[in-house]
Amino acid sequence: MQKDSREEKKKEIMEKCYECYCDNGFRDTGIKELGRYCGMTSANLYGYFENVDDLILQSTTYCMAKVEDEFMALAPKNPLDIIRFIDEIPEWTAKNHGKKYRMMYQVYTHPKYMEHGKKFFAGVTERYSEYARYLSPKLGMPESILTGFIFIFVRAAVHYALFEDKFYLDMEMKALKLSVFSALKLNREEGNEG
Repeated sequence: MQKDSREEKKKEIMEKCYECYCDNGFRDTGIKELGRYCGMTSANLYGYFENVDDLILQSTTYCMAKVEDEFMALAPKNPLDIIRFIDEIPEWTAKNHGKKYRMMYQVYTHPKYMEHGKKFFAGVTERYSEYARYLSPKLGMPESILTGFIFIFVRAAVHYALFEDKFYLDMEMKALKLSVFSALKLNREEGNEG
């Protein structure tokens, strides 16, 4: 199998294994069930991963990075698009990614994988800061303020995806909208471009 083809197959395996973990739970998923989801023997899985721990960690990292990419692909394109994003995305991510978030927290809070979780979330900090740099000129908001807004928004959206706590979500989004528009107004008054 050529390198590109093998890498594509590995990505497919990671997605199917992560789906299996999401569907069946972290503790109740064995290597045979993972193989069944992938349409291969459990022995074939070991051709792509060193061991089950490696499979769990790589699958979690890969699948959650994809979730992040999907999330950011829907980011607001201009200041007028911010309300759409704030109003639509929490429901969308809960529907499409709720069980993925629950699985991620099971993995990264497990004592065996805690250090990997710390590394993953350090990367999240870097990526969200990068998103803020990218979005700042489009949204007309300083990067330093936008970074905080991104963290608040994502935390509220993920909390909603995990626990379906509509009251918490509504309160967070109301406060976020007020803060965003206050920051945009102040930025305009000061004559800043972002």
